[in-house]
This record gives sequence, C-alpha cells and structure tokens, in this order.
Amino acid sequence: MSRDESHPPIKFGKVGVLLINLGTPDGTDKKSMRRYLKEFLSDKRVIETPRILWWPILNGIILNTRPKKSGALYASIWNNEKNESPLRTFTRAQGEKLAIALEDYPDVIADWAMRYGQPSIASRLDWLKQQGCERILVFPLYPQYSATTTATVNDKTFDAMKTMRWQPALRTVPPYFDDPAYINGLASSIETHLAGLDFEPEKVIASYHGIPKSYFKKGDPYYCHCMKTTRLLGERLGWQEGRLMATFQSRFGPEEWLQPYTDKTVEQLARDGVKNVAVFNPGFVSDCLETLEEIAGEVADAFRAHGGEKFSHIPCLNDSKDGMAVIESVVRQELQGWV
Repeated sequence: MSRDESHPPIKFGKVGVLLINLGTPDGTDKKSMRRYLKEFLSDKRVIETPRILWWPILNGIILNTRPKKSGALYASIWNNEKNESPLRTFTRAQGEKLAIALEDYPDVIADWAMRYGQPSIASRLDWLKQQGCERILVFPLYPQYSATTTATVNDKTFDAMKTMRWQPALRTVPPYFDDPAYINGLASSIETHLAGLDFEPEKVIASYHGIPKSYFKKGDPYYCHCMKTTRLLGERLGWQEGRLMATFQSRFGPEEWLQPYTDKTVEQLARDGVKNVAVFNPGFVSDCLETLEEIAGEVADAFRAHGGEKFSHIPCLNDSKDGMAVIESVVRQELQGWV
C-alpha cells in the first residue's frame, strides 16, 4: 500500500517544554501598545472589576490615553539592536539556552511563548505538537503563585487545548518560591553584584510586583509566597535582621494594594538618613519595564530626590548562569517520569 502523499508522516515520541513569560508589545508605537494593553487589561484574572464598570474605563479612557505614555516608557528601555523589548530578548535566550542544557534528553524540545502578545501560547503549543510532542511541560515563569500570573497562563494554555482534537498530555510547573535552587540562584546573583559595587548598601530591598489587597483577602497566596522567599533568602545570605526588606511595586488605580509600597519605602528610608540602597526583583525572571524603567529609573530618582545618595538596581536572573541553573533545575525535576 502506497503512502498518501497529501498527509505527511505523523511525528511522535517527543516531550515539549514551554517557557511562558508575561508578554510584550511588538513595538513602542501607539497601535502596538494599544493592542498589547487591550489584551492584558481585558484579562479577568488581572482586572476583577465587573465588566459593566471596567469596559467604559478601559475602552473610553485607558486605551485612549495610556498607549502613548506607555510607548514612551518602553522606548526608554527598548532593545534597539533587535527592535524588541528586553523581556522578549531574555525569554528567547532562556528558551535557547535551556534547549542546549537539555541536550542529554534527545527527545525533549524546548520552546518559549508569551501570555500576552507574540509568540502566543496557542501557536507554540501547536508547533510543539507538530514536532511530535505527545507530552508538554508548561512552565509559567513566576516563582511566586498568583491568579494574576500563573493562573492566567494556565487558563490560556487550557483554552488552546480545547481547540485540539488530539491533545498532548500536559503538566504545569508549580510555584517554586521556596525551591533551594531558586533561593541559591538569587543569593549568588546578589552577592556577585554587591561585591562589584564601590559602596555597601545599608538596606537591600526585594521589590515584588504588587496585587490588590482584596485579591489576597480572597485567598491568593502571592503575599505569603513573597514573604517566604524573602525569609529564606535572608537566612541564606546570613545578613543581620532588618537589612533585607520586602516591598511591592507597580500599583495603579484607587484600590489599596499589598504594602509596604516600594516607592514610599525608599523615600522614607532617604528621609530617615539611609544613604545607600540596592533593589532587586525576585518575582521577575527577566528584566522588563517594571525593573529597568520603574525601579532603576523612577524609584532610583525618588530615593535621591529625598536625600539618598547611592542606589543600585540588581539585575534579574535573566539568562545568566545563575538564572539558567534555576530554570534547568526546575525543569529536570518536573520532567521526572517523562524522560
């Protein structure tokens, strides 16, 4: 019996690993920013306000005013060489380096996607399936769990699965906020960075992305995960109590968010006579707008404006040796029994 040339042979026997980060606009122009912000701010996991109240605000005000302002902010940190955001640059590099690190698993294929923007989760799941992946490990790149991050990645993944007649088996990576590899990776990165400074920070601040306090009260474990990461990191570093602080950034709207707020904290520290600080972002695996523009830019300026002198932003783990060691460790652990 001759093979039907209209149907290429079906590939099988592979295992996929899909790294998924938050997302990024395709450009800094108004159209690209509007498209990105609309997808992001339409997510019911991110904005829980009833739609009847939220839609007029989003479509009538935010999407008509915010794209231009956000575009300017993105332009200030844009990777002009590749014409893309740093988040896309780093996430791609993480995917490529993970593939190399897993070369001892010849049947494993590593890839990457974005929850908002491109490449989409659905497109990369489909590609992995076409490569013969009968099993796929989905890795939301968020150490601390929140419904606004991890859950919405999983939601989008399952939405894509609904469209498949032939679905692969699926695993999702759980939060790894207390994983020893993650804590050690953060500690090593911090120690290396501080050793290269010409000053010793009096305070080192772990700045996490905030969520509305009401989300926490409804049962989101994010705050608890952030606090445990900070405690374990402090124990690993062996610093005296009080030197390492946890704060929350990136709030918007009138609602109360998790506190203490990063910007208000550095301002108060400066007023209290603290002259030197360093800030890092343990909830972000890659540097992005919230770290490069908000922390290294706005928060640094606020610290100095209120009397502070020396400020250093400690980069995210990104695709560094420390960062890739964390990702590889978590992936190998979660692939057990599949490879």
